[in-house]
Amino acid sequence: HPLFLIRFTYLHPIMKLSLAVLAAALASANAFSASPLATNAAVSRSSVVLEASKNKQKIASRSKWAEKRGYGTAAADAGGVTAGLMTNDDGLEYVRLANANGDTSDIYLFGGVVTSYITGGQDYIAVRPDAKMDGSKPISGGLSHCWPQFGPGAIQQHGFARNVNWTVKSMTDTSVELEMAPSDYTKEIWDKEFLCTFSVTLEDDKLSTKMLVDNKGEESFDFQAALHSYFTVSALDNFSIAGSFKGKEFLNKMVGEGEMQTEEREEITIAEEYDRVYMGVNDPVLKDTGISKTLTIANTAGYEDTVLWNPYGEEGMGYNNFVCVESVKFDPVTLDGGASWTGDMSLSAGDL
Repeated sequence: HPLFLIRFTYLHPIMKLSLAVLAAALASANAFSASPLATNAAVSRSSVVLEASKNKQKIASRSKWAEKRGYGTAAADAGGVTAGLMTNDDGLEYVRLANANGDTSDIYLFGGVVTSYITGGQDYIAVRPDAKMDGSKPISGGLSHCWPQFGPGAIQQHGFARNVNWTVKSMTDTSVELEMAPSDYTKEIWDKEFLCTFSVTLEDDKLSTKMLVDNKGEESFDFQAALHSYFTVSALDNFSIAGSFKGKEFLNKMVGEGEMQTEEREEITIAEEYDRVYMGVNDPVLKDTGISKTLTIANTAGYEDTVLWNPYGEEGMGYNNFVCVESVKFDPVTLDGGASWTGDMSLSAGDL
């Protein structure tokens, strides 16, 4: 398929990635380093600026949309916390969910990114201190979408879902459903008939997300999907990641040009720069002794792999206070015309 032609033509005729082939395919590319927003950098930058401008122009009309449905900019008072459609100081709109327990979650329309999940007074989702919150570039943090491509490849780094405006399809005090449909901007990059729906629900004991991809055309298309998730850390010295990692092979992209290794630890700790792809691992549990809390990442559909990333030593990025533990479908999905794919991921906090 054209989307993966550049990346996979030299691998296997049917594009079935093995871990060994994955190492070779990614050896020369860093899936998480900064890169231009598109192959044609000039066109992409102007397009992103245009999208940001359009976002500001739509604020008034969207506010009216919310008011007609009873949302407004202060739609509810759940547990003493206001829920509804809001605007940050830089003009970007976001939806705040709130429940009777006083838990909240913020979801930005730009990029459809969840930037906060506060439960029990603790925010478990991180946004980097160097993040731009004005629409000039994708938000560096939160549960950020990588779609229809993960990492580098035939189109721009991590695809385009994270740097376009999603629209609100429906919302309540505790849930929101966002949509991303093809636009002139996306068609310049990837001319497929798709519809993405991203739902976020703030439950009493967890935050649930669902990514639904529909093929609205007659021809099949291939895609990858990921939540490039940033999670808060009190300090890396206090932090570890449990799950089914022990005995699994992973691609360590920080060794030479990329090297396949076997994980020998029961729990992973981070004391150096990390960029690791664990195929077939999707049950991470984050442990932070600094706050005596755990966070269980439950990937119950679609997301089969986990990527760990941390820019160790990069003070400007705030490396000591976040780790990316990403929910990923790395092997390309071939979606037939009229078919759909679902990625379900939820976050549940607990005590150590």
